[in-house]
Amino acid sequence: MTHPDPSMTPRPRRADAARNVQSLLAAAKELFDEHGPDVALDDVARRAGVGNATLYRHFPTRQDLIVAVYADEVTFLCEQGAGLLESEPAAEALLIWLDSFVVHVATKRALALAGTADSAQRRTTLFDHWHTSMRSTAQKLLTRAQRGGAVDTDLTVDDMLALTNAAALAGSSADHARKLLRVQWRGFAGGDGDSPRQ
Repeated sequence: MTHPDPSMTPRPRRADAARNVQSLLAAAKELFDEHGPDVALDDVARRAGVGNATLYRHFPTRQDLIVAVYADEVTFLCEQGAGLLESEPAAEALLIWLDSFVVHVATKRALALAGTADSAQRRTTLFDHWHTSMRSTAQKLLTRAQRGGAVDTDLTVDDMLALTNAAALAGSSADHARKLLRVQWRGFAGGDGDSPRQ
């Protein structure tokens, strides 16, 4: 009886799926950069060399795809926040992180718009994971700053993120968004004093 050559065994379907995901993410990022986040999803599938069904199986909504494309940047922000909790005074840690956040959102507006979706039907698994991670990081930084007396205790994490998102979307550039954040900071701190050092 002849035994099959192990080297001729087809690759597991899981490896094919992972490759398809990477192709879709690469294609989506290219097309988002070229044409914005409203590009036709059919074009994303076509550039990735997969069928539409494959795209929708991995990314059921446009918001899922947007969040996945920028997942590495979201991960960086969360890791940065964790590091700041250990390395910087409370007020500085919060402002440095908000500064990174506002620049990130200002340069990735598609992600901001996905992140402010208020319909429960649009809050899919990938969105929920992103939202939970970012909110948790922001909450830890805010709570520490409030306990240190640097930030108004009436400020909630949802208010802070909503206002920071608004600054990012209203700013004409990343630098303008950072300027708006510093105006907001006076309100976060109860209007007392200058911004902490960075």
